[in-house]
Amino acid sequence: MQTEVICKTCKSRVATKTGNTSNLFSHLKAKHNDLYQLCSAEKSSSSGESTLVHQPKQQSISSSFESITPYPVSSRRHREITEAITRYLAKDMVPIATVGKPGFLHLMNTIDKRYNIPSRTYFSRIAIPQMYEHTRDRVMLELRDVEHFACTTDLWSSRTTEPYISLTVHFIDKAFKMRSLCLQTAYFPSEHSGENIALGLREALSGWNLNEARLVCFTTDNATNMIKAAEINGWPRLQCFGHRLHLAIENAVKCDTRISRALGVCKKLVGHFSHSWKKKEALKKAQRELNLPEHGLITECPTRWGTKQQMMERILEQQRALSQVLSENRSTRHLVPSWQDIEVLESVNKALKPLQDFTDALSGEEYVSISCLLPVLRLLNTQTLAADEEDTELTCSIKTKVLGYMEVKYEDPATQTLFNISTFLDPRFKKDYIPKEQREEISLRIKSEMKEAQPAVAISSSSVGAAVSGAEAEPCQSATATSTKRMKKSLGSLLQTSVTSPSESSDHATIEAEFNSYILIPKIHSEQDPLAWWGIHKVNFPHLSKLAEKYLCVPATSTPSERLFSTPGNVVTCQRASLKPNKVDMLVFLSKNL
Repeated sequence: MQTEVICKTCKSRVATKTGNTSNLFSHLKAKHNDLYQLCSAEKSSSSGESTLVHQPKQQSISSSFESITPYPVSSRRHREITEAITRYLAKDMVPIATVGKPGFLHLMNTIDKRYNIPSRTYFSRIAIPQMYEHTRDRVMLELRDVEHFACTTDLWSSRTTEPYISLTVHFIDKAFKMRSLCLQTAYFPSEHSGENIALGLREALSGWNLNEARLVCFTTDNATNMIKAAEINGWPRLQCFGHRLHLAIENAVKCDTRISRALGVCKKLVGHFSHSWKKKEALKKAQRELNLPEHGLITECPTRWGTKQQMMERILEQQRALSQVLSENRSTRHLVPSWQDIEVLESVNKALKPLQDFTDALSGEEYVSISCLLPVLRLLNTQTLAADEEDTELTCSIKTKVLGYMEVKYEDPATQTLFNISTFLDPRFKKDYIPKEQREEISLRIKSEMKEAQPAVAISSSSVGAAVSGAEAEPCQSATATSTKRMKKSLGSLLQTSVTSPSESSDHATIEAEFNSYILIPKIHSEQDPLAWWGIHKVNFPHLSKLAEKYLCVPATSTPSERLFSTPGNVVTCQRASLKPNKVDMLVFLSKNL
């Protein structure tokens, strides 16, 4: 038996009297650690045992069964995944049948093998209604503290011609953040008369515990039934600026034969290139040769005047490329716009293009828009739609007609008062855009409303006296029960009287001081957020901040309700045409409020 071994690395002698390899490994570990690690790995792989090199521990039988056992339905993990899938279906407007598709099942099995996805019936009848109830309770809780709010509404028909009526509510919360909530997209099979709409809207507000007395304004389009519904309910109504501008533009261009001919040429061009992929490729080739933007033509939407202007602008941009493609074929040369058509398109585009930005800016939901209407109307009158020496006769005519239509339709005294008050309460404008002859009247109106808000504001100032008197209340009551002797007035009761019962002159002086201080401080930049300013300065102007919270929540357009219908349009698709109206309401509500 060999008793000694010579190390090939360091030539040292290592004893092996018993014939095992323990000494050899000890030598490698002490003298040549890298070789020792290599030998240990080879020994472990050949023997299948875990030595000094880390290897995964063998799972126990119980843990092996746990890794393949499905989650119990009542387990936390199962509930979390199910809720996440429900939220995905509702928020992204995904068909509920998705949960049974092979691809989705494979995805969930890859993510977590222990999760057994419930059936589509479970999501449709249990999960989504439960999420709807929870979200509805949260929205109800949020609306409970709302002091003033505004609404928008509109009517819509789905792909299956089922009629719906929408209702959105807008308010400013205690942190002075603009909030917009979709309350309903309700099935409305009744005749769309003013009486039925008025009743439906009143029931909708009642269903959400919203007091009609707190409704500041009701923004709708100019439909006759909407106007009548507002009159029946006695609600203040604001005409949608976007709809009003659309009617003004349609009124300005509808009776001019030159414009009608030019628009007809544009529509024929768009239709010609939309139905032929060869013409589209030829147009792209011409655009590259002429170094023009590779833009496609735009189709007009009859209910959106902006698409008409964009269609004309795109035709003017691609005029050379269109002429080159159409001139190559004798059968299409008649589609080439004439120089008279081009002049008309240029005149109309020059008049309408600046108006597109105003419509887009006033259609937002997350910022103040009502206070910008007076400045916008002033800007239209003095700059945007003002006559220019370089304007053609047609451009001047369009500008004059649009401006005259807008001014006449906003002459209503109640609307003017709403504009004036909201503009005054915007620290970007204040009195700048209020007509001089109306400033005194608006100032008196605002001071009167500030005085009406006095009890609510005075609560905080009277809390000190109430707290002091509260400490005396219980002893006084107990003393009265045992003795009929007259009690002396405590210091707390005297303080309470002096604090909570100020004289009318003191109230008037406080309101005057707050009003004058607001006027004297500098206006903020037009790009700044007025709500952020009020959030900081509400302590300095407690009465005016209440009025700002009341009036600045009104949306200038009914776009929120119209935009809402793009959601049910994505919910009630060709593949989901059998959805019941109550399920449509749930899915739209969740998509907007989750």
